[in-house]
Amino acid sequence: MRNDPNYVLGPGPDDPILIVAILEVIVALACVGTAVVLYSVVKRQHEEIAMGFVGSRVLEAATIFVGVVTLLSVVPLRQAAVGADALATSQALVAVNNWTFVLGRSFLPVVNALLLGSLLYPSRLVPRIIPLVGRIGAPLLLVSDLGVLFGLWPQVSALTAIGALPIALWEFSLGVWLVVKRFKRSPIRWKDSLRPPARR
Repeated sequence: MRNDPNYVLGPGPDDPILIVAILEVIVALACVGTAVVLYSVVKRQHEEIAMGFVGSRVLEAATIFVGVVTLLSVVPLRQAAVGADALATSQALVAVNNWTFVLGRSFLPVVNALLLGSLLYPSRLVPRIIPLVGRIGAPLLLVSDLGVLFGLWPQVSALTAIGALPIALWEFSLGVWLVVKRFKRSPIRWKDSLRPPARR
């Protein structure tokens, strides 16, 4: 129903659309909230990269909000019973929603994983395997996104699911680790990790 451009012609209920919109807004706010919380910790590693991560998360939230607005815009068209006259408008709104999903929920997580992973991996704030999964998953998801962009495979397919799996694992494992174990108390500073070991 969410991605059906012909939804405007049907008599179906609007509640599922509204529920999806509310959940998407919660996700967008969580993007900003987690970025702010993580920034207060990772800025000690490299402030410029940490700011880039915050900017990327805010941009992700903005694209989600754009998707929500386009999704909600179809509802009053259907309620007004304008029928086939609004079909082209509905199709355009659904197309915008689909592409903001690709950009905000698929491409920007690539940027997020690269930025945050580059801070967490050398600092050892969390076990290195966690940011390593994100750094490996980022190029895989990027290839998946490019395939969708150039029409090599559909947005919903086995290939896109495989491409998204490592990033999903990275985000889930990082969240669980921080809830259960939290950050390491004495991390290695990002700049210090680039220095060669002192000779004795």
